[in-house]
Amino acid sequence: MKLRAKPLSRRATLQCMLGLTSIGMTAAPLLAGLSQAQAQTQDSPALRQIDMTAQRFKFTPEEIPLKAGERVVLAIKSLDFIHGMHIPDLGVRVDLLPGQITRIEIQPQHSGIIDFLCDNFCGGGHEDMHGRFIVSA
Repeated sequence: MKLRAKPLSRRATLQCMLGLTSIGMTAAPLLAGLSQAQAQTQDSPALRQIDMTAQRFKFTPEEIPLKAGERVVLAIKSLDFIHGMHIPDLGVRVDLLPGQITRIEIQPQHSGIIDFLCDNFCGGGHEDMHGRFIVSA
C-alpha cells in the first residue's frame, strides 16, 4: 500500500508559518545577546582571581594587597569546617562549605585597611580567624 501525504489545510499552513516566525523572532535576539556578551568578555580584561583557604582559625593569605577600584574575585576553599567570610566594610557575608570553592567578587573603592573575619564559630581560637585587605590608591 502506498501512502501519500495529504496537502496541509490553509489553517495548518498558517499555524506552521506563525510557529516558524515566532521561533525566528525569539532566537534572533538571543543570538544577538550572546554575541554581544562574547564581545564584552573579549573587550574587558579578565578579573584577577585571588585563591584563598579557610582552615580552623586561619585564612590564607591573611593580608591581601589590592588597588582602589580594582575588581577581583576571591576564590575561597574551606579545608575543614563550615566557616564564614564576613567583610563588614563591603557588605559581604557568605558561608564557606568544606571542600567547595566559593567565589566572591569585590571592588573596594577607597584606599585603606578593610578587615575580614570568620563569623561561624569554629572552636577555641575562632576569634583569631581574620585578615585584611590593604587597599592602595
